[in-house]
Amino acid sequence: MPQQIWLDDRLVDSDQAKISVYDHGLLYGDGVFEGIRVYSGRIFEHDAHLKRLFESARAIRLLIPMDFEKLKHCVETTVSANNITDGYIRLIVTRGKGALGLNPFTCEKPAVIIIADKIQLYPEEMYENGMKIISAVTVRNHPLAIPPQVKSLNYLNNILAKIEAIDNGVPEAVMYNHEGYVAEATGDNVFIVRSGIIFTPPVSAGSLEGITRKVVIAIAKKHGIEVLEKNLTRMDLYIADEFFLTGTAAEVIGVVEIDGRQIGNGKPGAVTQLLRKKFFELAHGKSA
Repeated sequence: MPQQIWLDDRLVDSDQAKISVYDHGLLYGDGVFEGIRVYSGRIFEHDAHLKRLFESARAIRLLIPMDFEKLKHCVETTVSANNITDGYIRLIVTRGKGALGLNPFTCEKPAVIIIADKIQLYPEEMYENGMKIISAVTVRNHPLAIPPQVKSLNYLNNILAKIEAIDNGVPEAVMYNHEGYVAEATGDNVFIVRSGIIFTPPVSAGSLEGITRKVVIAIAKKHGIEVLEKNLTRMDLYIADEFFLTGTAAEVIGVVEIDGRQIGNGKPGAVTQLLRKKFFELAHGKSA
């Protein structure tokens, strides 16, 4: 049976899942999205992801053409139709088909697209051994231009930094804001550990308010580890005892080198390993 894609108001075969070339999501990146994981048949943090989607849409004056519970049902239906027990959901709402030109009010109706499929972002050995990354030259979008809380289809800023990482033979890059403080990685939130305390940039620095970020902070606090949000410099990253990234696809992954500088002893640290283990347990319905 071909993969089933939710398109607007029904499931269709993947080869029939098509949008108009006049869709403003394609023409102008005008839309919002969420990436959501499925673990052991459970949609992880489903309500939190949908809440953020609706908030992102409201921030850009995009009216999602169904209510919260209906959209939740559509996501569940798509996951079930594709027999996904462990996988990834890409939920997209575009401005829809409209006239050429920036005016979003020419669009007839927002389009809803739901994809449920398998995903493996990084190999298992990278989680065991840690990853090497670089600092990107590309500066993070100014938070007054596009609020970092909006998870929009405008990802060119992140893509340019991702190209830098690939050109340097590494999978990720840290992006800095216009003031030189750490914002986020190209697709993940940034954390460091110093003297047993976890530090992470505030949303105001230009980072997405990640769902996995929030869950990991809660796990850390539950296990008695202090977590502080503060502006971080490149120097802070260089001298960290531990360094890890979090994200829906990446989960919790240790960083062992940045810009050629070794982090700690060159292996994922004890705090990183604990949080990865406890996140895995929580995601799969075990105690965290």
